[in-house]
Amino acid sequence: MEERQIQHDDEEINLVDYLIILAKHKGLIISITLGAAIITLIISLIMLPIYKAETKILPPQQQSSTAAQLLNQFGGIIGSAGLINISPIKTPNDLYIDLLKSRPVLDNIIDRFRLMELYKTKTREDTRVALVNVLNVKDDKKSGIVTLGIKDKDPKRAAEIANAFVEELRNLNKELAVTEAGQRRLFFEEQLKNAKEALIKAEESMKGFQERTGAIKIDEQVKAMIVSIAQLRAEIAAKEVQLKVMKTYATPQNPDIQRIEEEIRGMRDQLQKLEKSGNGHNPDPLMPAGRLPAVGTEYIRKMREFKYNEVLYEILLRQYEAAKLDEAGNASIIQIIEKAVPPEKRAKPKRRQMVIIAGITGFFFSVVAAFFIEFIEKSSNDPNNKERFETLMRYANFRFKR
Repeated sequence: MEERQIQHDDEEINLVDYLIILAKHKGLIISITLGAAIITLIISLIMLPIYKAETKILPPQQQSSTAAQLLNQFGGIIGSAGLINISPIKTPNDLYIDLLKSRPVLDNIIDRFRLMELYKTKTREDTRVALVNVLNVKDDKKSGIVTLGIKDKDPKRAAEIANAFVEELRNLNKELAVTEAGQRRLFFEEQLKNAKEALIKAEESMKGFQERTGAIKIDEQVKAMIVSIAQLRAEIAAKEVQLKVMKTYATPQNPDIQRIEEEIRGMRDQLQKLEKSGNGHNPDPLMPAGRLPAVGTEYIRKMREFKYNEVLYEILLRQYEAAKLDEAGNASIIQIIEKAVPPEKRAKPKRRQMVIIAGITGFFFSVVAAFFIEFIEKSSNDPNNKERFETLMRYANFRFKR
């Protein structure tokens, strides 16, 4: 019992000793604490204010089977000079967050706001890095809302850049066509462009031939056969385009693909019969022998090519319009919940927080310094410790031999 009492008294004495040390060096503690806080306050007042503008968007929550494939296909674009480490897509939002940081989006933002001049960077790659550093994207897993924030010295420019990111994301989303309907629309758009060019060439060729040779009249039966064959050829070509589109997202065992392949085979047989209906000795199977003058042979061929391209263009145009309507019905729409506005309050520097942290840090540093000074004073008064310090200083004094 007495031992416990003695130990307790020793603890009280030790605690009092600590308080005595703090009181003894209170001037040092107060000066360091206040000095750190005052210096930090001055620095925070000198620092330029940074504003953060935020916009909230709701990406499509249904991810098509094509979305993940597209991310892999465009990995070289999105990966952009090592700026982004693309992880496997877990949610639909992950795709759109990675697209936000993709090179096409970043480069368009850089050009729109002349960020190379603003950030004073020498290369576009350095500008992308600087832009990604001021971009902050947060994904709310529960609500699916993505918050996009931009930090800038100018609050108005911060809001404009944040809103521009959403615009560029929407544009890139349309270009990539993350739905199967979008892929069909892009494919038909390319085929329609080629068909239009071919139709213009065929039309000009036929017009030039008529101007050189004069007007030519052909038999109505021959004309009807030309139109029938051109119609059938165009329908076959359109079916083949449709088949290519389907093969981009369906397997060869798909019943629709097998049905279209069967239709194409039947149409080709029908076309072969039509083309053989003419005289076998005639250079052109469409024209019975002796029905047209020699110059009419070339005219018939040009007319047949023109009719074929005309019908093909009309069929592809209908399919293209249908694909556009299908894409609009299944579009991956990025909805804007809150548009970014110029912030009224700065995001940085947080002066009060900086001063408090600096004061606390200075206080703890000054306490440690007070105890260290006290330790040095007591050690120097102790003969044993004094001798040890002299030995330490002797060994610590490096001398280089010449």
